[in-house]
Amino acid sequence: MTTYPDRFAGKTAVVTGAAQGIGREVALRLVREGARVVLVDRSDLVEEVRQEAGAEALAVIADLEGFAGATAAVERARARFGRIDILVNNVGGTIWAKPFAQYEEAQIEAEIRRSLFPTLWCCRAVLPVMLEEGGGVIVNISSVATRGVNRAPYAAAKGGVNAITACLAFEYAERGVRFCGVAPGATEAPPRRIPRNPAPPIEQEKVWYQQIVDQGLSSSPMKRFGTTAEQAAAILFLASDEASYITGVTLPVAGGDLG
Repeated sequence: MTTYPDRFAGKTAVVTGAAQGIGREVALRLVREGARVVLVDRSDLVEEVRQEAGAEALAVIADLEGFAGATAAVERARARFGRIDILVNNVGGTIWAKPFAQYEEAQIEAEIRRSLFPTLWCCRAVLPVMLEEGGGVIVNISSVATRGVNRAPYAAAKGGVNAITACLAFEYAERGVRFCGVAPGATEAPPRRIPRNPAPPIEQEKVWYQQIVDQGLSSSPMKRFGTTAEQAAAILFLASDEASYITGVTLPVAGGDLG
């Protein structure tokens, strides 16, 4: 993928879920394009990404499922770099894959905590900072799984992320804060070093997960997985000044699958 040196020169970006996958790709590309980057994750693997990113990066370990963690991450970012211009809300991801009737109560609540609350809390934590600075950009990572099988609680959370993006765009456009989203489809990424669900899947769960994979490929006209680089390219475009007249929309990045 092409990089654009200095596209984000002088800007500070906060990327959540930066230790692995799409978040890691976004954070490292922002650094290559001139940004100062705050890498937030609840895993200490994020320190390895910071070392790769270099001196213009800060690693913050925080649990963003609670408001205290989001507030602490924003305070650390501002203390180090003085301002926050961009927030990429990337934390989230399916923990279990199964038909809705098979979910336990605690599992449903856990899916919502994982994939809705980090975006909600981080938007709330960073908005006062951006308003004081006169503007900023928030890019929320959703999913085309809002129309899919075996992930209803996760889909509900990502539907909430879409609503956050649209509603806050209306509220804050006149005050200089843009809200955009991307909805990734099936994306090829390195194996997760820390799985979202620490319990090994049973055979039936493997079947249910394969149904997700099969649907993702069949729903996409391109009939292939995307790459983390392709996801990052869309995210960085929306975060950049090139997208200055875009707000309130969630862009599917799923090979033609509109979710």
